[in-house]
Amino acid sequence: MKPMARGILQTLACLLLLVSLDASARTRAWLDRDHIAMGETTTLNIETDTGTAPDYAPLQADFAISGHTSRRQVELGGGKVTSRTLYAVALQPRREGLLTIPGIAVGGEKTNPLPLTVAPTSAATPSQAGADVFLESEPDDASPYVQQAVGWTVRLYSAVPLVSGQLDQPAPPGVSLTQVGEDLRFDRQIGGRDYSVVERHYLLVPDRSGPVEVPGAIFRGRGVSGFFDDLMGRGDSLQAKAPAMTLSVKPIPAQAPQPWLPLQGLELRYLTTPQSAEAGAAATLTVEAVVDGASASQLPELQLPEVAGAQVFPEPVQTEERWVDGRPQVTLRRQFALVPAQPGTLRIPGPQMPWWDAVAGQARTAELPALALEVSAAASSGLPTGSSGATGVARSGGADGAGAVQGQGAASDHQPWVIATVVFGSAWLLTLLWGLHRVPASASGAVAGAVAGPIAPGTKRPPADLSGFARSLDHGDFDEVATRLCALARPPATDIDEARARLADPAQREAVAAVQRARWGDGDGVDARRQLRSAFARGPQWRDSQGGATTSTELLPPLYPPR
Repeated sequence: MKPMARGILQTLACLLLLVSLDASARTRAWLDRDHIAMGETTTLNIETDTGTAPDYAPLQADFAISGHTSRRQVELGGGKVTSRTLYAVALQPRREGLLTIPGIAVGGEKTNPLPLTVAPTSAATPSQAGADVFLESEPDDASPYVQQAVGWTVRLYSAVPLVSGQLDQPAPPGVSLTQVGEDLRFDRQIGGRDYSVVERHYLLVPDRSGPVEVPGAIFRGRGVSGFFDDLMGRGDSLQAKAPAMTLSVKPIPAQAPQPWLPLQGLELRYLTTPQSAEAGAAATLTVEAVVDGASASQLPELQLPEVAGAQVFPEPVQTEERWVDGRPQVTLRRQFALVPAQPGTLRIPGPQMPWWDAVAGQARTAELPALALEVSAAASSGLPTGSSGATGVARSGGADGAGAVQGQGAASDHQPWVIATVVFGSAWLLTLLWGLHRVPASASGAVAGAVAGPIAPGTKRPPADLSGFARSLDHGDFDEVATRLCALARPPATDIDEARARLADPAQREAVAAVQRARWGDGDGVDARRQLRSAFARGPQWRDSQGGATTSTELLPPLYPPR
C-alpha cells in the first residue's frame, strides 16, 4: 500500500477509536413456552446489560421458582465494551388459567408483562410412566397430505439425573425428516413422580401417499447410580424406545389449487398502508402473512400483483419461524415501495395466495382488499434558477440574506463531521483501488463467469452451490430441489422445464421428469428421489451453447461418492 493511503487509513482508525456512541440499556424477557399444563414448568429468560440481577419477588404469588442460572457475554461495538447477562429461572404455576408474568425490575428498567396459558393436568398418562427413563412421540396430524409439513415431537422423560446420552429419531422411507430448533427442557409431575423432560421437534414431509410407518425414537445413556443400585447390579446404563406410529398419508386432491400448498391456516393483512402519495415519490406498503403448518422454504414468494401506473420495488422478506401447538408456524413480512408515475387515483390490487385447508379438506384463497391511493402532482423544488448553485442556496433564505447566514452557521457547526466523512470516503476509495489492483486477472475472470447470465426479475434463487443441491436431495422437498437445480445452470434457468431441456445427460432429464410426476401426484416420490441421487451423483451436466455436452464445474467432491 502506498504511504499516503496508509497514512489516511491510520488517521481514519484514530477517528473511529475516538468516537463513542452512547447506548441506552436494553432489557428484554421471553418464555421458552407460553402454553403449558399444570405440573409443568416454563423457563423465563431475561437478558440485560444493566449489570443488575432481576428481582423475582413479584412472581412468588403465582409461581414456584427454581433452577436459577445466569450467563455473561462481553461484546465490543460502537467503540465501547458492552457486558450482557442472560438470566434464566424455571416457573411452575400454582393455578390454572391465563396468567400474566408481571414486569420484572432489572436495575432502573422493567421488563414487559408476558402472557402464560396454563391448561389442566392432562388426564392421559404416558403408557411407560413409572419407568426411570421413557420416550413418547406424536405428530400434529396423523392423516396428512402428500408434501404437507407435519410437526413431529419427541419427549424424553427422566426421573433420574442423566450424566450422558444420545437421542435419535430414525427417518422412515419416503419421508423427509429434519430436526428443527433447539431442545426444550422443563419439569413435569406424572403419578406423583417428578420427571425432567427434553422435548425435541422435527419437520416431517411425506413424499408419497399411503401408510407410512415412523420408527420410534431411541435413547441410550447413563445416569447417576447410587450405592444400592451398584449393590443390586443395576448399574447406571439407561435406554428407552418409543413405540412406532403409522401415518395415513392422503394424495393430492384433483381439485387442489396449484402450486400445491397444504396448510392448517393462512392469514394475510396490511401492516402499513399509505394515506397519500406524490407523483415520482415513493409510498410504503407493508404486507404480513401468518402461516400455520409450514416452514418458510415451502412457501411461495410474498408479492403484490402488478400495479398499473406505478413502479413497485419490494424489499427482502423478513421471516420469523416458531413452533406452536406441535407444528411449525412462520410469519412473513415484506415492504413494498410504490412510485406513482402521474397524479390521480392509483388502484393497488390486493395480494392473493391460494392454499389447501388440510383441516377442512377444501381449497381456499387468502386475499386482501384493493387499495385506492390519491396521488398529487410532484411539488417543485422552489429554487430559483441561476448560473451558480451556491448563489441559489444563498437566496433561498429570503431577501435580507438571513437564511444564508444561518446556513453558514450550521455548516460551521457540522464542519468536523464533514471532514471526518471526507476522510472516510477517501480512505474507502483508496482501499478499493488498492484491492482491485491486487486481484489477479484470472480471479477477475472467474468472478465475472460466476455471475454471468441474467436472472428473471422477481425470481428468488438460492446460492448456486453443489453442497446446497446435495442437501436438497437428502432433506428438501421437490420444490426446493427444482429451485436449486435452476440456480446451478449458467445462466440460471427460469423454470424446471427449461433446466431439464438444458441437461445433457438423459438419465438426469428422466430423473427431473420423475420429480415432476411426483410433484403433481402422478408418480412415486421415493423412486423419484432415488433417481435424483443416482443421476446427479457427480453434479448436473449441461449442454453448451452449440448443443454439445459439458460437465458442470467440480466445485466440490462428488455429491455421493461411489463405494
